[in-house]
Amino acid sequence: MVNSYKDLTVWQRSLELVKEIYKTTRFLPKDEIYGLTNQMRRAAISIPSNIAEGHQRKNLKEYLQFLRISYGSAAELETQLIISKEIYPRIDFLTAESLLKEVHKMLNTLIQKLELKF
Repeated sequence: MVNSYKDLTVWQRSLELVKEIYKTTRFLPKDEIYGLTNQMRRAAISIPSNIAEGHQRKNLKEYLQFLRISYGSAAELETQLIISKEIYPRIDFLTAESLLKEVHKMLNTLIQKLELKF
């Protein structure tokens, strides 16, 4: 039973993703602090934040909208990881990519299941 957004595995895993993005972006050059570092951190933070906000709305239509925003932030982060890997090939992004893939799939599944209820 889900009593809180904190009970959602997708929210929990997306928090892990945020922590991994923070760890990984520390290896980006200092001149990226207002570029990729900031963008990647903001996109990552947006994922669990929108899951939480949508869940608290207690309205299925609004919840779905926030989950879609979260899904979009995951796609944004995926793009930023692709760019980062190409520019900085010596940085290991594998754990972040793996977590992101997992969260993306979980969000997609949750959205599909809730759309069937709607």
